[in-house]
Amino acid sequence: MTTQTHPVDHELIQAAAHVARTRCRGDNHTMAAAARARDGRIVTAVNAYHFTGGPCAELVLIGAAAAQGAYDLVTIVAVGDRDRGVVPPCGRCRQVLLDYFPALKVIVGEDKRIRTVLITDLLPESYIWADHQLDAE
Repeated sequence: MTTQTHPVDHELIQAAAHVARTRCRGDNHTMAAAARARDGRIVTAVNAYHFTGGPCAELVLIGAAAAQGAYDLVTIVAVGDRDRGVVPPCGRCRQVLLDYFPALKVIVGEDKRIRTVLITDLLPESYIWADHQLDAE
């Protein structure tokens, strides 16, 4: 499989890094995410860590975006606190992001290897939830 890269949205990385630097405090909030909606808006969020498995920043961002009327996300990135930089989405987030936004672009990599790839490239041969739902009659 050849992964096609797309232009990197550096403004999105900066937005997530700013939130990670200014809003992530202590062990409860250690990751920030930023996404660009189709209309150009940037939505941000932080994770809600809990020992029972609180939601990642990417999942909190989906709800925050919907609350702001941004239902069509184009690109997303997650950044760790304490200047950890860009962090790729975990497996659960990859699946949820794919199900909600099958054409989503995700910023991954580190330092000079930052790149933007399609969510489908991060989860090849994946289960597509919508493909397995019965049509309501």
